[in-house]
Amino acid sequence: MRTYLYVFFFFLLSTFGLAQNIKEPVDFSQNTHIYGVKQIEQIKNWGINSPTSGVVSGNVMEMQGGSINPSMSGKPLEGIESLRGLGELFTLLQNKVFAPIFLAIIILVPLAFLTHLMIFKSKRFSHGISYKVFSTYNIAIHWLSAVPFVVICITGLIMVFGDKLGGGTFVRLARDLHGISTIAFAIFGPLMFLMWVKASLPKIYDLKWLLMLGGYLTKGRTISTPIPSGQFNAGMKMWFWTCTVGGFIMIFTGAILYFQLSSINALRLSAIIHNCLGFAIIALLITHIYMSVFAIEGALNAMVDGTMGEEELAILHSYYYKELQEGGKLEKMRVGKPHHH
Repeated sequence: MRTYLYVFFFFLLSTFGLAQNIKEPVDFSQNTHIYGVKQIEQIKNWGINSPTSGVVSGNVMEMQGGSINPSMSGKPLEGIESLRGLGELFTLLQNKVFAPIFLAIIILVPLAFLTHLMIFKSKRFSHGISYKVFSTYNIAIHWLSAVPFVVICITGLIMVFGDKLGGGTFVRLARDLHGISTIAFAIFGPLMFLMWVKASLPKIYDLKWLLMLGGYLTKGRTISTPIPSGQFNAGMKMWFWTCTVGGFIMIFTGAILYFQLSSINALRLSAIIHNCLGFAIIALLITHIYMSVFAIEGALNAMVDGTMGEEELAILHSYYYKELQEGGKLEKMRVGKPHHH
């Protein structure tokens, strides 16, 4: 009898004990979704197969922020965080697309201009009489913006090809110069914008300029047909808007990337915008330098001493020339000494 009692109590205690050990199923409900998709799907979005997984701007930036932490609140994600597929897109672009496009731009654009120079030659205009078309203030603001801008472009390219250049101190120095030069451009860029925004507003005749590519496909050493252009031609205006407004967007997206100010999806989007705008900026910067230094002989003088020869002004900026003539301003802008080249 006593044995039966022991068995009974043992059974009772065991059952009670088992009941105590049986827990409620673990609640994974708040953890089944990260950034709006299932965890297992989300993992690939973190940049698998990427040497820069979680890194937003080349292999020289270490991810120090907590931006890739999964959402622990269980709340539905909103806004940019709810965007799906941005991780795959960023990983693909960062690994396979950005650097080859930059490489193609820095090889093909100069090559195209070299071909242009060989076929169409640099144009020459008489510089007998010159006019002061840019003030000292214009020239100073231009160069105070241009020098840091060029440094930003060169150091940006070094960062894009950081791994090919061996990384390390050299690339980190480029990154630091990129940031420091950005501060300088952030000061002088807006001054340049205010200085030339009015002259850079699009006009109907800019379409004519674009259709005839500014006369730059004219063979021979000079252009004799007046080109429809104001103080700035359509090409210069395109460059103005790209380097100012585009530059300001670069500052904004660059600051987000540099300081990692936002969540991972916003960082990815910033990196995509930063690189895509970079394509246009690098291509147009090369164009701008070619046009100023090689396409027209002596054109750079406009940004050195502010002067431009009468023939060049009358042909390449014909509308501006007429406007100055009709407004009685041209004579006042005449420089005493002829420009010699």
